[in-house]
Amino acid sequence: MDHTMTEKPDRRRGKGRGNSERSAEMRGELIAAGRHLFAEKGFADTSTPEIVAAAGVTRGALYHHFADKTALFAAVFEAESREVAREIEDGSSEAASAREALLAGARAYFTAMRAPGRCRILLVDGPAALGPNEAIRLDALHAGRTLREGLTEALGQGALRPLPLDALTGVLSAAFDRAALDIASGADETGFLAVFAALVDGLLAPER
Repeated sequence: MDHTMTEKPDRRRGKGRGNSERSAEMRGELIAAGRHLFAEKGFADTSTPEIVAAAGVTRGALYHHFADKTALFAAVFEAESREVAREIEDGSSEAASAREALLAGARAYFTAMRAPGRCRILLVDGPAALGPNEAIRLDALHAGRTLREGLTEALGQGALRPLPLDALTGVLSAAFDRAALDIASGADETGFLAVFAALVDGLLAPER
């Protein structure tokens, strides 16, 4: 029998995969625990002992994955922004025109922001804990990206008036965020959707 053809299992490689999976699982548990506490209590009033207790891990495990509470919050912030982007993309993917896509995206955004604690994490504590520039940078990777890409496509198609992309994205993003905060405080979403529909109609390029 040719023993050279018999491959032995690589225990170290298997162990490495197990450790990697466990590490990813622990990171996920910390993000989930942090998300729950940040949404319920806010960033400032959430302590690291509370986070490790909620996640069921040691303090050392927290600092193995994240430099500090702010780094964990940044991971929570990015995960929330990524989920908002996914919901916007799903909600507007079947739109037949630029107008429909922008309005469907607005409806999907307001729906996504109704998730408990999400406005607090993304729009209140985010800029305060991370700084406005870092909050904007992280948002631009995900939720902000969907708006910018939608506007880029609409401008490229000639569906919108030829306006500066950066300024248009910034103005609409700020308006969306303010509306989401007001809706979270009890304002009527229907009114904001009507206003955004009027804004979009004003942005449409005149028919030739």
